Amino acid sequence: MAGLLVVLAAFAVHLSSDLFRDLESRFYDFASTRSSRVPSERIAVIAIDDQSIANIGRWPWPREVHAGLIDQLALAQAKTVAHTAFFFEPQTDRGLASLRELREQLDGNAPPAQAFDDLGEASRSHLLGFIAAAEQQLDSDARLASSLARAGNVILPSLYSLGEPQGRPDQPLPTFALQSALAESSGAGLPAIRSQQPLAAIGAAARGVAHLNQLADSDGAVRREPLLVNFDGHVIPSMGLMVAAHSLNLGPQDLRLLPGEAVLLGRTRIETDASGTVLPQFYPDRDGRPAFTVDSFYDVASGKIPASKYAGKIVIIGATAAGVGAPFNTPVSTALSPAVILAHTTSSILNGHFIGQPVWSGAVVLAALLLVVAYLLALLPRLSAATGAWATAGLFALLLGVEYGLLSSAATWLPLVFPAALLLLGHLVLTTRRFLATEAGKAKTDEESAETNRMMGLALQGQGQLDLAFDRFRRVPHSRPLMDNLEQLALDFERKRQFHKVQSVYEHMASLDRSDAGVQSRLRRARSLSKTVVLAGASSHPGGTLLLGGAGVEQPMLGRYRIEKELGKGAMGVVYQGRDPKIGRTVAIKTLALSAEFEGAELADARERFFREAETAGRLQHPHIVTIFDAGEEHDLAFIAMEFLQGRDLVEHTRADRLLPLATVLDIGERVAMALDYAHRQNVVHRDIKPANIMYDPASDSVKVTDFGIARITDASRTKTGMVLGTPSFMSPEQLAGHHIDGRSDLYSLGVMLFQLLTGVLPLRGDSMAALMYQIANQPAPDVRSLRPDLPGALTDILGKALSKTPQDRYQSGRDLAQDLRQVDRTAAAGRVAPGGALTTGSGDRGFEKTRLQTARAMENGFATTVATQSVVQGGGSAEGGSDIRL
Repeated sequence: MAGLLVVLAAFAVHLSSDLFRDLESRFYDFASTRSSRVPSERIAVIAIDDQSIANIGRWPWPREVHAGLIDQLALAQAKTVAHTAFFFEPQTDRGLASLRELREQLDGNAPPAQAFDDLGEASRSHLLGFIAAAEQQLDSDARLASSLARAGNVILPSLYSLGEPQGRPDQPLPTFALQSALAESSGAGLPAIRSQQPLAAIGAAARGVAHLNQLADSDGAVRREPLLVNFDGHVIPSMGLMVAAHSLNLGPQDLRLLPGEAVLLGRTRIETDASGTVLPQFYPDRDGRPAFTVDSFYDVASGKIPASKYAGKIVIIGATAAGVGAPFNTPVSTALSPAVILAHTTSSILNGHFIGQPVWSGAVVLAALLLVVAYLLALLPRLSAATGAWATAGLFALLLGVEYGLLSSAATWLPLVFPAALLLLGHLVLTTRRFLATEAGKAKTDEESAETNRMMGLALQGQGQLDLAFDRFRRVPHSRPLMDNLEQLALDFERKRQFHKVQSVYEHMASLDRSDAGVQSRLRRARSLSKTVVLAGASSHPGGTLLLGGAGVEQPMLGRYRIEKELGKGAMGVVYQGRDPKIGRTVAIKTLALSAEFEGAELADARERFFREAETAGRLQHPHIVTIFDAGEEHDLAFIAMEFLQGRDLVEHTRADRLLPLATVLDIGERVAMALDYAHRQNVVHRDIKPANIMYDPASDSVKVTDFGIARITDASRTKTGMVLGTPSFMSPEQLAGHHIDGRSDLYSLGVMLFQLLTGVLPLRGDSMAALMYQIANQPAPDVRSLRPDLPGALTDILGKALSKTPQDRYQSGRDLAQDLRQVDRTAAAGRVAPGGALTTGSGDRGFEKTRLQTARAMENGFATTVATQSVVQGGGSAEGGSDIRL
């Protein structure tokens, strides 16, 4: 329906206004003047220009000035002269009448003749001769008529008022004008109601008199030449037609009419429309030179330009000076004089250079319109936005291209601008409507989605899954019901004594509505509560809540460490920032509520294994391994005190838009490989190498491996709930299968991590745990250069070897892997490889904000990635650590 309305509206505008016709005309001007046609060299223009007015005098000039130039051209034997000035009014000296009266008295033809009776015959004759000479000098019209008669080749203009006559004209055509009319009178030509003719003496002396009417289109531009005007039953040729005929030694008797079809100029057929008009070729200027030579009237009259230059040529005389005559808008100029227009039309007639409109053009245009209408109504609504845009652009270009090509190369005019404009207008309207409808649907969908998220948040909140509920609420735009839900969620977090999350909820509420004073007040209270530490599982402390600072309450202790603040929570414990009050050392303390996970014999076994692994990890003293200071158990919490690290883990640099430079990745990989080599020689296997367990501080250029031994706190492969420990996407095939593993499994995990740091994606991904395990066990990793062709070819071999399915085919030691990475790094440093490649734009800035993030944060991520073999993979292939799977 919308397409049909657009089509009908476009047709209504086309029929009621000249908008599309003017667009068509402008395109016609552009295309038709790109023709390779050249004008006739036989035509020259003598211009009554500003220079001539300045030197000869104010217009109109005395008729003898024109007569003098015509005499010069006649002596030079110009073929045809066309003078476009109108000689409609007599131009005689006021003393001429007195002289003529005196002559009549001397002749005795007027009283009182007796006054001159005393004159002798000789005196009378002498006086009459003097008077005759004076009359000849003062009669400019007679002087011009005499020159015209002697030349015998001058065509003069007449002018007609066009329109349908209601009766007979006031003045019939004079005899000299009838002599220039066509021999056949069949009612052809544009009808006229009045005429303006040259003075009888001047018109009779000219070779012919033709009309000089200009036919303007709706936009005021002259594009058509009316070859014929019909006045009082007589057909008058145009000046262009008359000049061309005379130059071919033809006269009006040699012009024949085929009404509504053509004009025959001798043997030349000139196709016309029903009214006898044609579309002449307007020739553009070429190489900075005008289409026709235009000389100044004064230069020719004064002899500066010899008249012999015009021998055998068609000479057109006319005004081009400012204020003399009226210029016209044409396809080649916005201000072209009638004389120059006459030159274009005469050349077109002589050379047969016309723009044709064949009889079949109307059928073609109609077919194009029907094609456009069918496309808009039937096809476009079925196409996608991109396909529709390309299809419309192609059809639009085809329509205008056909018209342009025919006009510029074949001089054939098919007016296809309206179909093209209809196509473009219809496409814009329909696609805009589709866009608005889509946006409205999207807004409705967003509104429905927001309400869905709010309801899901409420459901999760009712199930006690507060973190997931908060995640849902954060996706909902501001509303009063949402604010009420968030306030209730904050109270639920406060009941669970998770005060830092209370603060997060109120901060989110404040960002939604900063003008809510109540929210601001509760936010300030939440910030105070966030300083509260809750030792999870602290059964010895009623309520488990200990306030930091204020009111004289002592800060809580774990072993000899004073707890300062909570840093985060993991799946099996909480991470705190603490301080050793004896030596003032800041440490990161990771706690594990073993009693919450195990009981009876299992608890004793887990506690024994915890301290054994902590002891093993504590023996690792390496510059790229986080240092373990202490381990203990208090308040039913097992804890490990370790080095407090600056910097951040590598998780954020696994995104495609945050990749580190190549040299940085190679350097990190080399140092981690050396750290693993050291640990493996101490018979310690990490079991969970991934970006979250590597801390990197660009300010100090520090790289630390964290969480050694955490994967073996419980049973070597499974916990009491059947959970496989580690992050599946980074596990080696043998680790996923539950087989015995050694240091080569860590090197496989390091290969996965390097692949992700270099490309922003994991080498192997699956939509489910089973699919992921199958990929890791059977599918070879892709070539890293298929994702980043700018990387060195050596990395293909290194990562291919590190990611081999069988341990025997991998690197056998971290030292070997480190050496190969070092060699690639040296090659890059030598300039053969651009560090970072195209994907690292903006990601290698070593000045990013230093954040006090500890080893504990990385260890927290390690606990959060504990997975269940029967659960669904969430976020498979994500940059935040891979396919982490939770119960």
